[in-house]
Amino acid sequence: MLLVTSSITVPVGFFFYMPDPALKQWDKEDKRLKKSGIAKKDRPIKPERDSAYPTKTEIALGLLKEFKVAHSLIKIKGVLADALYGEKAFMDEAAKESGGSQVISQLRKNQNIEYRGRIRSVESYFNSINKGIDQIIRVRGGKEIKVTVSSARLKVSSHSKKRFVIALKYDGENDYRYLVATDLTWRTQDIIQAYTLRWLIEVFFEDWKLYEGWGREAKQLDEEGSSRGLILSLLFDHCLLLHPEQIARIESKLPAYTVGSLQRKSQMDVLLEFITSLLEFPDPGDKLKELGELIKDVFQLMPSGKHMIGRDLGRLEPTPSLKYCSAG
Repeated sequence: MLLVTSSITVPVGFFFYMPDPALKQWDKEDKRLKKSGIAKKDRPIKPERDSAYPTKTEIALGLLKEFKVAHSLIKIKGVLADALYGEKAFMDEAAKESGGSQVISQLRKNQNIEYRGRIRSVESYFNSINKGIDQIIRVRGGKEIKVTVSSARLKVSSHSKKRFVIALKYDGENDYRYLVATDLTWRTQDIIQAYTLRWLIEVFFEDWKLYEGWGREAKQLDEEGSSRGLILSLLFDHCLLLHPEQIARIESKLPAYTVGSLQRKSQMDVLLEFITSLLEFPDPGDKLKELGELIKDVFQLMPSGKHMIGRDLGRLEPTPSLKYCSAG
């Protein structure tokens, strides 16, 4: 989930989800019994969800509430979420919690809408009644691309209310995706361009994984390991925001430098600082040899487990005395 504020975009949708064990076990057993032909009335009743295991929707709404409390001075202009959150409960509650902002998600192509008293799928409506036209949009306020778009304010059956529904297809794609928005007063183009900002969260994930150690540094498993790795990566991100050259960019109201380029620059700065300090020793050559020995002790080369040299793998061939086993 991504929040669009008056001047920044904020990812608030990263969390560790744990399914309810009782519900998970019930679902597994229910599917098995259903496959065996057992009628629904004869299968176990679905248990109530344990409050200790909230749904992904409940977690996301909780994060939104926490954000509003912690950053009460920030005005949220939009809440962007993927298709998992394109349900009535989430969209209505997210709009309420964010102060009536626009909430944008996606519908499945087979979800029903109502048009002139008739119920049909959203795919059928846009393919037969409201076909798309080509237009140009800006992706995240930058590059211009061509898209095919059609839109209408339609009653979404599962939401029991009218929504702004948009059929969107990027140039070169064969199938439409269907956006759904809560605020009917926005223009079609504004909703589409706002939704392109949702992919910024993928940039955050890329930075965390490639440059900030999250994942690679999470040596522990499950929730604790994931949380510690994430905390480490966010601390690293915060340090890079305080880099002198980054601060200068931000204060000059210029686009910030990428995490990757700042990391590489910092690594080179450390290397140059090391070389400078080394040259200040009376005998740099001897000091370098001393450091070289320390490096050998700390960074030891380990034999690969992928190579089978020197291993006893057995005969790996038929045994003549056992030929009778293949008969009949």
